[in-house]
Amino acid sequence: MDASFPEVKKYFGFGCMRLPMKGSEVDLPQFKEMVDLFLENGFSYFDTAHGYLNGKSELAIREGLTSRYPRDSYILTDKLTEPYFKNEADIRPFFEQQLKWCGVDYFDFYLMHAQGNTNYGKFQRCHAYETAFELKKEGKIRHVGISFHDKAEVLDRILTDHPDIEIVQIQFNYLDYEDASVESRKVYEVARKHNKPLLVMEPVKGGTLVNLPDEAQKIFDDLNAEKGTHNSNASYAIRFAAGFDGIRMVLSGMSTLEQMKENLSYMKDFKPLDEDETAAVKKAADSYKALEAIPCTACHYCIEENHCPKNILIPDLFACMNKKKIFNDWNMNYYYDEVLTIGHGKASDCLKCGQCEKICPQHLPIRKLLDDVAGTFEKR
Repeated sequence: MDASFPEVKKYFGFGCMRLPMKGSEVDLPQFKEMVDLFLENGFSYFDTAHGYLNGKSELAIREGLTSRYPRDSYILTDKLTEPYFKNEADIRPFFEQQLKWCGVDYFDFYLMHAQGNTNYGKFQRCHAYETAFELKKEGKIRHVGISFHDKAEVLDRILTDHPDIEIVQIQFNYLDYEDASVESRKVYEVARKHNKPLLVMEPVKGGTLVNLPDEAQKIFDDLNAEKGTHNSNASYAIRFAAGFDGIRMVLSGMSTLEQMKENLSYMKDFKPLDEDETAAVKKAADSYKALEAIPCTACHYCIEENHCPKNILIPDLFACMNKKKIFNDWNMNYYYDEVLTIGHGKASDCLKCGQCEKICPQHLPIRKLLDDVAGTFEKR
């Protein structure tokens, strides 16, 4: 890491994958309010990618941020995502278009997106890393890194192959910390072994750690009562992630102004979890895992970047399944029949092509899980 690595206010970044929406369009007035409040409070880090909101995230960045503020007042990260290039010759034109979509002349960080065993070979064959470092030499990128979704051994191989990588973005939260499929702790330890600073995504696991089942919720409610505090579920999750050595930034995907205000309330003057809070977080994780919920983060990669041939709303069906299973919510039958599958495929329509599983950052057995959903909602 060179001396020009930007000094940012530690811990809190604006992840632009889940922006406020009005129907299918970004709610630009509300997004602008959120941008203004974020910057007013001394924070400056924004994260986007072309696949977020089907390309609308980058355009919202231009309308809500880069056209309204001087370039040196914010830090902007974008990413090179596998579906948007077929060969080496495609990368540079796509990158140049991303600059235009975002309305900037350079990116502070440019990440090889969602790196893992299934797509790393393509990035290697297409010399994606080499192209990114060439763009850095031209001044169009300040720092080159990766976002990562795989096992620790794969990250070790990538960082060994490319020791010049400057930063690593990982999924890191208390539910995934010891999870065998995500390996958050082991991935974190590999990055530290290679002396790489870290960015954190999914600290609240797509909202999963905000809306907790009753047993996990009671753990935090009891702790708040005992300590005379009013800490939110999100604050426990985000502060857990931010408290580790080497973590430079924790991203929060905020979709309302209220969420922004809440996060600012405890991140402006960040304090890591104390001993009692750490113990409560571990108990909450253990109680949640015992429910065997589908650990989908609703990133929508499976349908936005891959386009399910049967137009199945996979993340929505999984959320519906979780609510029915965890909260015994009978309304989910109605939502399945009358909302989520009207104009879209049912779980039983799955062709078993497996394309969704290849791109899933959580490595979920989506085809099998859709069978479970069909068995729950279609055989009543």
